[in-house]
Amino acid sequence: MKLAHVSLLEDFGTRSVAVHALMVLAFANAVLAGLFLSGQVGLVSFVALLNLTAGLWVAHSIHSLGHEAAGGEYEGVLNELLDGGTDAAEGLETGRFGRLLALVAAVTAVALLTSAQVLPGTVVPIAIVAVGSIAVVTAIIGFLIALGASYDESQRRTIERVERNDASDAGEIDG
Repeated sequence: MKLAHVSLLEDFGTRSVAVHALMVLAFANAVLAGLFLSGQVGLVSFVALLNLTAGLWVAHSIHSLGHEAAGGEYEGVLNELLDGGTDAAEGLETGRFGRLLALVAAVTAVALLTSAQVLPGTVVPIAIVAVGSIAVVTAIIGFLIALGASYDESQRRTIERVERNDASDAGEIDG
């Protein structure tokens, strides 16, 4: 049974935008709950929403890595939203990896600053390790995605070059 609203999620880019929207919503609400709700409700809401965001982030990163390994055409959420192309040149896809590192740094900074304001002093070191671990795992997965995309592009160019050389060699033999 195909449902129209579910079939919209068949495209990886659409699913990625939807997951990113959920992450933004959960993270923004975590920060707002942590800063503006007092007592245990604010603390529990902050931790729960921050954990939801982290879980979505890691799960989506792994999903993206699998999609890239399968030869997907996805170029990142910014390119999906702005309908832009890839900036892949020779070597590692530094633009995509740089954007990911900037995003990880910004989210990590906000999460740590909010954690320092919201959490009791004895729990802050645990939050630092947890948030830092998520940041490192995400950066590693992002590096692997960028490396895989660069490798695939290199392989594609090599195959094209070999086919061009084979075609020109065949033309010399016939001529």
